Amino acid sequence: MSDLELRVVRYFTVVAAHQHFGRAAEELRIAQPSLSRQIARLEHDLGVRLLDRTPRGTRLTGAGEAFLPRARELLAAAARAGAEARAAGTSHRITVGYVSGLIVTPAVRALRRRHPEAEVLARHVDMTVAAAALRDGEVDAVVSRLPFATDGLEVTELYAEPRVVVVPRDHRLAGKESVGVDDIADEPLPRVRGADPAWTAFWLLEAHRGGRPVPDGPLIEDLEDKFETVAAGEALAIAVGTPGMRLRPDLVAVPLDGVEPVRVVVATRAGERHPLVVDFLRCAAATLPDRPEA
Repeated sequence: MSDLELRVVRYFTVVAAHQHFGRAAEELRIAQPSLSRQIARLEHDLGVRLLDRTPRGTRLTGAGEAFLPRARELLAAAARAGAEARAAGTSHRITVGYVSGLIVTPAVRALRRRHPEAEVLARHVDMTVAAAALRDGEVDAVVSRLPFATDGLEVTELYAEPRVVVVPRDHRLAGKESVGVDDIADEPLPRVRGADPAWTAFWLLEAHRGGRPVPDGPLIEDLEDKFETVAAGEALAIAVGTPGMRLRPDLVAVPLDGVEPVRVVVATRAGERHPLVVDFLRCAAATLPDRPEA
């Protein structure tokens, strides 16, 4: 059996409490498909089925009933262990999380130079669980893009990135220097199944449509699927426009005017005063004000 991840164990306890994947995903502020995959992985690791889906929700299996109290004990013990360790002394280790498309290397290297005695790790985290990984202590700081739920967190803005519209190379807008929201008002945009409503509204440009509905676009499971839907002619997509952006040869990125940029931030747990975390914030502010040119 693989080592159990505390974050996934906590996900299981929340699903068990709600007896519903959708409501659990809302509380955890992650996409429902991602939650389902995490629980499936936990069941695989344990070698038993913990939950059964029913037309009315979700119920625990016999194995799930047996595992639930032990899972809660495990989470409580881990919390006590962390508190006791922090009380006993300052750790010389920090894990910095980052999401796809963001570079944290300059800040990580700067922190290593300032603290050669410390173990400074960088770890990729999925965007849908980045905040949860921070809250659960899997990472000590995370560099990500807003919007995401910031309750219980402190957020420092690093820089902003413009947004672009990704279109097929033969699309009517492919040759434009830039476009506005009105130019794509009737174009369908893909939606990520189970995504946070605030995140969905931001990427569907709902605040810039004057109350007009967004045309229905394909429902996708992961962000990586969006470019395939564009290439197939099913939708356009809004994306981050980064310097040196490289798309597949059948797609074109057109600058999008009249919308606010994407804010890249570094987040930590509220009240965090660990010296390495505090110093990482300084390093990030000094070395990540602009995205490095590709």
